[in-house]
Amino acid sequence: MVNATRVEVRKGKNESSASLIRRFSRRAQGLGLVREMRKRRYYARQKSKNVEHTRAMVKSARRKDFAEKVKLGKIDLAALAASRRRK
Repeated sequence: MVNATRVEVRKGKNESSASLIRRFSRRAQGLGLVREMRKRRYYARQKSKNVEHTRAMVKSARRKDFAEKVKLGKIDLAALAASRRRK
């Protein structure tokens, strides 16, 4: 469960809406809510060791395959670089 922090501001008699929103924003920043939400925004669950290892092995195999194809002349690095620059 997420730790909820309640931020409450009440409008004064002669206070404008913009002023009220500004006060709310400052209070939320003071409590560190904005920073915390930005930190959680792109939270990614940690992967298990097996998943990480399998992914590393696949990546290694792909790189070896690519290097072998370059060595055999099946992939032209200059043409590949030129096509990537055009995008």
